Amino acid sequence: ASSARVDLATSAETIISDTSVALIPTGTCGPLGHGMAALLIRRSSTTLRGLFVLPGIIDADYEGEIKIMAWTPVPLCTIPAGSKIAQLVYFSPQTPNASQVVRGTGCFGSTRMPEIYWTQQLTMSRLQLCTLQAGGTRLAIRGIIDSGADVTVIP
Repeated sequence: ASSARVDLATSAETIISDTSVALIPTGTCGPLGHGMAALLIRRSSTTLRGLFVLPGIIDADYEGEIKIMAWTPVPLCTIPAGSKIAQLVYFSPQTPNASQVVRGTGCFGSTRMPEIYWTQQLTMSRLQLCTLQAGGTRLAIRGIIDSGADVTVIP
């Protein structure tokens, strides 16, 4: 019987010194072959060691190095080279009417249009005026921010 997954090992020692997400090199590059894509997930033993691997998709046409996104709630975490902390689960992508975007070696959102994310410190008073500025263009928006589970700007 064959396994449904392929283990992915680290190619260099990585030290995670804080709780931010680290990109861990594997030395393995795409494309994966035969038009296959893969889901990158943790190995079952990884979380028991205090390391959390964030899942991701490796597209069939990705040509760069596959990197593992991981974090730890208890830094300092040392991951030796050769550690099998993730696995690839291959699948045949089914994307009807997908646009033909060449991915190449771009990774982590490289095929999307540029996006702007707005963050605002929450206080006891409600923000009513927001000023957005890009280059020489300035836009003032008046509204109320709902800071519920799904943040919404109500103009």
